[in-house]
Amino acid sequence: MLKQRVMTAIVLVAGLLAGLFFLPPLGWLLLVATVCGGAGWEWAGLSGWRDWRRPVFALAVAGACLLLGVAGGLTQADAAPHGAIFASYVVSAMFWIVLVPNWLKHKWKIERAAGALVVGLVVLVPPALALVHLRQIGPLVLLAVLVLVWVADIAAYFSGRAFGRHKLAPAISPGKTWEGAAGAVVGVLVVGFALLLHFSPAALDLHSPVLIASLFVLLTGVSIEGDLFESMLKRQAGIKDSGTILPGHGGILDRIDSLTSTLPLAGLAVFWMLHA
Repeated sequence: MLKQRVMTAIVLVAGLLAGLFFLPPLGWLLLVATVCGGAGWEWAGLSGWRDWRRPVFALAVAGACLLLGVAGGLTQADAAPHGAIFASYVVSAMFWIVLVPNWLKHKWKIERAAGALVVGLVVLVPPALALVHLRQIGPLVLLAVLVLVWVADIAAYFSGRAFGRHKLAPAISPGKTWEGAAGAVVGVLVVGFALLLHFSPAALDLHSPVLIASLFVLLTGVSIEGDLFESMLKRQAGIKDSGTILPGHGGILDRIDSLTSTLPLAGLAVFWMLHA
């Protein structure tokens, strides 16, 4: 099992880096839209759709990503993204910052197909657009954001294993602890400021370090929410993994749960830091 996980991870990272640095803008958008469609297929499965709605939703999600990306100027290296891109980020930010904390607290269930449709679009499309937008700004910018999300996950795991005593959300994800969350915050702060000092020291001169640190803490908290949100949906659906497409890792949603919540906020934050 471990060997399978490692091999899959190597293939995923190699494919990600190849696409990130070598695909043209339209090729990257097509790749992201395809992955988004796969995630849409798994979301439909979590929603209990086993009929024609499942492929239709997957195609709709991929199509929305593709159409909004082209219409929003994300296939042109020197074009400013259309306002609709940022509007999707704002909707996503409100969803994760305002709605999801209450959702996790009360453990709401998505009872109706219309709700699953709307929530699925909010969860999947904005982060897909952010993947294309951040790469448009610069491949290293997107890679830095991805690294921060991965650091949060890894730091939470190891600090939770070493120091975890107090459960964060035992009814949703028994393995997560407040100590793990604290370790994630520390890890993101250290790595985040190190990346800024190395790649963009001017950002620390233009913006308050306290404000930047607050953004890092917010992004870390939201990344944990994304993980918890998918864990709750899987528990409600009575499944362990969202899919089986990634040997040893489960499904696409299992790998991007933290990214779905983090990427749109990162898109807003990076744009603000570059243009404020």
